[in-house]
Amino acid sequence: MKQFWSIIGLLLLVSVSLSAQSTKKIRELEKQHAALQKQITDSESLLQSTQKDVKSQLDNLALLSGQIDERKRYVETVEKDVEVIQREIDRVKAELVALQHELADKKKKYEKSVMYMYRNKSVQEKLMFIFSADNLSQMYRRLRYVREYADYQRRQGLEVQRKQKQVANKQQTLLASREAKQQLLHQGEAEKQKLEEQEKERKTLLASLQKKQRGIRQELQKQRKSADRLNAEIDRLIEIEIAAARKRAEEEARRKAAEERKKAEAERKAKEAVKSTVAENKETSAPSVTEKVEVYKVDREDRRLSGVFEHNKGRLPMPITGPYVVVGHYGKYQVQGLRNVRLDNKGIDIKGKTGAHARAIFDGEVSAIFQYNGLSNVLVRHGSYISVYCNLSSVSVKKGSVLKTRDVIGVVNTDKGGNTVLHFQLRKETAKLNPELWLAR
Repeated sequence: MKQFWSIIGLLLLVSVSLSAQSTKKIRELEKQHAALQKQITDSESLLQSTQKDVKSQLDNLALLSGQIDERKRYVETVEKDVEVIQREIDRVKAELVALQHELADKKKKYEKSVMYMYRNKSVQEKLMFIFSADNLSQMYRRLRYVREYADYQRRQGLEVQRKQKQVANKQQTLLASREAKQQLLHQGEAEKQKLEEQEKERKTLLASLQKKQRGIRQELQKQRKSADRLNAEIDRLIEIEIAAARKRAEEEARRKAAEERKKAEAERKAKEAVKSTVAENKETSAPSVTEKVEVYKVDREDRRLSGVFEHNKGRLPMPITGPYVVVGHYGKYQVQGLRNVRLDNKGIDIKGKTGAHARAIFDGEVSAIFQYNGLSNVLVRHGSYISVYCNLSSVSVKKGSVLKTRDVIGVVNTDKGGNTVLHFQLRKETAKLNPELWLAR
């Protein structure tokens, strides 16, 4: 009896749990879409210059291309989530069919028990059934049977009610999943229409720029020379930082080697009875400084911080506050729609709102601050990794400042055309990394 009720309770618990999981999954998807939608809406508010010079038009093209990429990413997310919800709908429908079959079976059994009790409803008939027994033992068994059958009928009624409630809950879950799917489909269609409008806008802008090939080459050449000088200074400072890190490692190695020599010397003196040749052998077996220096590349704290940093790949926060659009990607690539226009970016360019701040992507220490073209640039060391924040009008840190994740570093500069663009790089010692693979978006 107890086992029967335990099974019923377990079935109820599983059903409620599955419904809760479905609702939770839908809410999580809705939350993710709201965040993505807010990012897109905020990015649309970023100022676009109305000037027709080449630089302004190239800036507008970069912003528009970044917004299109954001919207495409959103549409792809919506399409994937529609598939997720459809699988959820199919699963809920299968569970609903199974519950309905169980409900029909329970109803059928309940109807049979009701009909039987109706045919034998009078107390007199029940008493006749009991007292017509051949002996006392049979009478007791018949009495117990009548009582158990009455309990069975009551349980059947309760079970039917419970199963009906499960079916109703499952139907509500199915309805909510279908509504969520429809909302996502509407959102996807709306975003696709906006995407088409932006593509038309980009085509118009490209048509205007294609008539200014000479101006484009001059502007890109100017930008390339400026970027080369900036990267050369960053490379120089990173080499200095690497040399400093190696020096710290060497000092740690020397300290450990000295400690080991002292330990070996103490052991030698403790064994005065040992022959001089043996003592000399033990002393020479102590590790030398040069051997240890070759082993250590970074000190212990750098190794620890580097390991934690690597563990957060793909989850680091954006290095700029407020709404943003990535307007310049990492590496070498062709500008879509423009002939012979290739870019080579050592980091990424992130456009934000006027007054946006650069912020640390992870715990670290400011290793260098330098000026270039009247603007500030900051290097932050995270063990073997170094993040670089360029194009700042002011900084709120100094060399040696210890930062926590999301600590403000400085204000991103806004140029005469109204562009607030942070140039961000990420290095592992001298190796250049694609920041977009490390940042959460």
